[in-house]
Amino acid sequence: MSAGRREGIRAGRRIDPIARFMQEHAHALEQLSSLSKAARSIEEEGLTPESEFRIAKALVFIKDEVTMHNRGEEEALFPVIERYVEGPTKIMREDHRLLRREFVRLRRAAERLRKQKRSKKVADEFVTVSRRVIQIFVNHIHKENHILFPLVQKFLTKDALREVARRLV
Repeated sequence: MSAGRREGIRAGRRIDPIARFMQEHAHALEQLSSLSKAARSIEEEGLTPESEFRIAKALVFIKDEVTMHNRGEEEALFPVIERYVEGPTKIMREDHRLLRREFVRLRRAAERLRKQKRSKKVADEFVTVSRRVIQIFVNHIHKENHILFPLVQKFLTKDALREVARRLV
């Protein structure tokens, strides 16, 4: 169980699932900021041990935490929302698919960079791919935090939110 999942259960009570998703988004934004710093560093001075560490940490976070987070949204939250409306979840699911594809590109670009540390072309490719991932991911988080989640909190009943919380455990 990840730290985020453990935090979701407090003294036998489930945390508000929307608050939990937003906490996970805050953590993701921190990782994206770190990845952005790594890209900037690579652009200015090439691959350094610090930027390589930041990239590795971001890739593990994406592989583990983002995958689990997106699965939670798709399996727990979206089906409940879709009882009432499908448009917003369709857009979020499309974003998730796009992010999965871009994460694969990012992982491949990072591997090429690790193997060809001195290649300016490979470094530039990594920077381009990482900035695209960051932009897509930040935009996605913004849509959820500022459009989808406020709608969910306004229109879903407490019973529906409890159901989402139960599905997340």
